[in-house]
Amino acid sequence: MNQDRLKETGAEYDAIVIGGGLAGLTCANMLARGGRSVLLLEQHHNLGGLATWFRRKGHVFDVALHGFPIGMIKTCRKYWSSEIADMIVQLKGIRFDNPQFSFTTTYDREDFTRILRERFSISQDTIDGFFDTARNMNFYDDQTMTTRDLFQRFFPGRDDVHRMLMEPITYANGSTLDDPAISYGIVFSNFMSKGVYTVRGGTDKFIGKMREELLRNNVDIRTKCPVEQIVIEDGKTAGVVANGRRIRSRTVVSNGNLLSTISSLVGNKHFSEDFVAEAGRVRLNNSSCQVYMGIKKGEKIDYIGDLLFTSRAERFDSHELCSKNTTSRTFSVYYPQTRPGFDMYSIVASSNANYEDWSNLSDEQYRASKEDLIQRTMDALEEYIPDIRNKVDYLEAATPRTFERYTLHLNGASFGTKFEGLKISMGLPKEIPGLFHTGSVGIIMSGWLGAANYGVIVANDVDKYLS
Repeated sequence: MNQDRLKETGAEYDAIVIGGGLAGLTCANMLARGGRSVLLLEQHHNLGGLATWFRRKGHVFDVALHGFPIGMIKTCRKYWSSEIADMIVQLKGIRFDNPQFSFTTTYDREDFTRILRERFSISQDTIDGFFDTARNMNFYDDQTMTTRDLFQRFFPGRDDVHRMLMEPITYANGSTLDDPAISYGIVFSNFMSKGVYTVRGGTDKFIGKMREELLRNNVDIRTKCPVEQIVIEDGKTAGVVANGRRIRSRTVVSNGNLLSTISSLVGNKHFSEDFVAEAGRVRLNNSSCQVYMGIKKGEKIDYIGDLLFTSRAERFDSHELCSKNTTSRTFSVYYPQTRPGFDMYSIVASSNANYEDWSNLSDEQYRASKEDLIQRTMDALEEYIPDIRNKVDYLEAATPRTFERYTLHLNGASFGTKFEGLKISMGLPKEIPGLFHTGSVGIIMSGWLGAANYGVIVANDVDKYLS
């Protein structure tokens, strides 16, 4: 059955891309545009990686991060199509509600400046200094300064300001106050440019348009085709084994988890001892939980914002935010205008999570914990939609184990690796010519925009190698 999915596959390609996340899709599209023959192998039946969706009882639920910077429009227009770029629209109601502050913002520099000045009594010079410092950060900066150091430099002792600045970025890429400041500054500055954006029409339409574009550019797409091995011959990449079949290629791009790419798909024996040792020190990022809520057909909910960051924690705490019983979560609300022609509402609650809190539960404990997650989420949402339980006709929860199952990411790592993973990811072709990696590494690269742009960078590197 699986062999049939590789029916009429070519014996050899210029490039094989393993994994159809946004980085893998963009890399494949760029290479095909440039005239390269490309085979895209995806183990799941949907493309998109964590940028995906599923259907249940008349509802469509979007998975993963539900907002990204305006730069995604430019990236899609340049590397995909104007039609895809035109699907991206701004979310104007970004709402914060916690014991330290409560307000709604457009989440851009102008409005954040106003809020910092008027609500938090921060001077204009300090605000400008902070924004300019964050905006001017780049990959090559000194990595010893942490985000905590950055905040203390401009807003000493102001944990309320630290929370406002940090909490949404933690949801976006899993970073903490003790991660390198550049992992915060670059992502924050991207959002501050013009606010938060999403896809009008839903992730299914968005990825569907990408699939159409890939096919127009002659990418050979094969889903439900897990790769078992990346073949190395004479120290160079020679192809892959998928569904028991060997397919040749001078270049292979893994869009899978960085660490499993090295240890499982390739094998440590093909790398230098120093590289394996350094890769072994790379830390996985945390995972996520989500609760999907479908609203009964014909029911309506009042506008409560597009993204609602809510918490009952007295102070921002990275450990609390990832804990199994966290009160900190994001509600992404999908109103009918989000999916034109689809007159139904849905809500997705997202929270960061630790894999180890879920990995060793018995089946009975796991079911009970998922139900507890759903009920605590509904309790929190009742503060904003008092009759929500009467309006919902479908509930489902995802945990780190769910993300591990559907993405094959080690420990269900929603955000790839910590910052040190970027060096290892970019260093693969120096160890094994023809071997490349793209995807969510270094937490700067997490999220839709970073993943797509990394796909472009790697596509250029692959093309140079092939040339």
